[in-house]
Parts: sequence; C-alpha cells; structure tokens
Amino acid sequence: MALPDADGSTDQAEVIGYDPMRSLAVHLVRPKMSIWARLANIWRYRDLLRGLVAKEIRVKYKDSALGFIWSLLNPAMFILIYYIVFQKVLGNGIPLFAIFLATGLLCWNLFQSGVLGATGSVVGNAALVKKVAFPREILALASVGSAFIFFLFQAVVLAIFLLVFGVTPDLSYVWLTPIALLALLVVASGLAVLLSAINVYMRDMQHLMEILLQAWFWATPVVYPFMLIAAKTSKLHLTWLYLVNPVTPVVLTFQRAFYAKTDPVGVGGVVVHILPHYSPMWYLGILGILIAAGVALVLVALSVFGRLEGNFAEEL
Repeated sequence: MALPDADGSTDQAEVIGYDPMRSLAVHLVRPKMSIWARLANIWRYRDLLRGLVAKEIRVKYKDSALGFIWSLLNPAMFILIYYIVFQKVLGNGIPLFAIFLATGLLCWNLFQSGVLGATGSVVGNAALVKKVAFPREILALASVGSAFIFFLFQAVVLAIFLLVFGVTPDLSYVWLTPIALLALLVVASGLAVLLSAINVYMRDMQHLMEILLQAWFWATPVVYPFMLIAAKTSKLHLTWLYLVNPVTPVVLTFQRAFYAKTDPVGVGGVVVHILPHYSPMWYLGILGILIAAGVALVLVALSVFGRLEGNFAEEL
C-alpha cells in the first residue's frame, strides 16, 4: 500500500505500480502492419478516397463564379505567356511551340500538383488524423487523385490547341500515353506518401519541395527540346542520366504522341531537332522500367509511412 504524501495525497503511480519510464516505452511502440495489409486497407477505404478527392475539388473552387473553368484558364494563360516569351521574344525556333509546351506542361502540372499538395496533406488534416481511424496514406493519395482530375480538365486545353493549330496526333504513339500516365501516377503516389509522412516531423519539407520542384521543372524537357540536352550529353554518354528523371520519359511520350514531330522545319527552312527517333517499343520499355521503379517506391513509401505514423498524433 502506498504512503500518503506530505499534502495528504497519494501518488497514483505508486498505487497501481505505474512505471513512467515503462509507460513511455510502451507509448512509443509503433503498430506493425505489413505492406500488403496496408494496400488492402487502402482498397477497403476506396470510397473515402473518392470522397476526399471530390472534397478537394469542391473546396478549391468553392464560391467561385467560374468554378472549374479556372482549371482551364490557368494552363492556357501559362502557355500563352511562355509562347510570347520564348517564341516571339527570344525566338527559340521551335515550330508550333504552343503545342509542344502544352503536351509537356500537362504532365508536369499533374506531377507537381499531386506531390506538392500531398506533402502537407497529413499536417493540413491534423484534426481528422487525431480523431478518426482510417488509413492516413489516403490523405496523400487524395491529393494525387485531385491532381489527376485537374489533369483531365486541362487535357481539354491541349485538345483545343490541337484543333486550333490543325495538328494531328501520331496514332502509332498515342496508345502509349495511358501507360505513361499510369507510370506518372505511380511515381507521384510513392513520393506523395513518403513526403507526407516526413513532413509531419520536418515541417520545412513542404517549403523545400516548393524550391526543389522549381528546379525539377527546368530539369524536365517541357520548355526546351529533349534533343538539345541529348546533343550535349551524348558525347559523354550521359543521356541516360537525364532520363533518370522520372517525369522526362512521360513528357517525351506525350510530346511524341501529340506534338508528333521529331525534326520539324523551323524559321528560315532550318530543321530543328526536337524529339528522338525512338520506336514505340523503346518508349514502352522505358515506361515499363519507370512503372517497376514507381511500384518499388510505393512499397518503400508505405513501409516508411507505417514506421512513422505511430507518433503522428503527438507530433501534430
């Protein structure tokens, strides 16, 4: 039996044999769940995932007069500005530059929006994380899902540009674009889950990603042609290093399918080398490698997320 303290009270820890250090150790034990169980759990909550995606889309344009039209105007204005700067002012010499830019920008916006939005998703939904039991990875995946929906809206802009400029897609490559889109979604999902967990402990990660994604954009052939870099790196046999960027093969696939020109004739009859003369099978092969790498990234991200989420409530 515990003795009363000087103030007449009794220490509850002594009454029940409570060891504070032991309690702390137990508190830090993280629940163990296999990666496959986590995947199954995410699938079980797929309706919640759809609901969160719909909520993100509604919230973004809540009380907006134009609503979803803004998702069309933003990329259109971006393309117009870059077209004026690079085509008219700087004279980059790329024929139909608006189409070239739109195809690459379509992919980049999906990747950037999904990853950047997901990085702060867990922290931004702290109240939900601490009160409701559900797979927390869904918060990050919802950001990627909403970015995909906006991708579909912005694809309308590309279709309009194709009609206005009278450009016919190359059907021998168009069938590769769903595979490229799948690869991009898998990679973005892996990064989204990984970064959302890390950001709970390192709040600067979200700001860091904003800077890194700016640099990443210029490391991807969206504004300039891939062959410009390939010509400089081929002598050093480093072109493969440029292709390590997971967004590059996806952008190249969309450009090859919808821009559909490898060596167009530019201003003054000068041939401009823009895209490589790779066969559809080359694109299929590199996209297959990218999907495999993306799946590995997703599995690693789920493993890391599972190790870190045990203390989310305390950190938030």
